[in-house]
Amino acid sequence: MTESAKRVAQQAEDRLEKVAEDAREKFDRLTEGRLADKIKNGRFADQVDHGVDQARREADRRGKGGSER
Repeated sequence: MTESAKRVAQQAEDRLEKVAEDAREKFDRLTEGRLADKIKNGRFADQVDHGVDQARREADRRGKGGSER
């Protein structure tokens, strides 16, 4: 490759690296902690607790009032 071609290729590579870095930073800003925050704040706890509570109610129902078979 000639010197000018190497220089152009290096400049293109540098620009692409900058674009990739900017995209990563923007993605990180957009998604920053959203899922982790939801989990920490217990937003999914209601769904899980609901299932546990429902299973407990069903077990209590089966246990009380004799056999339901």
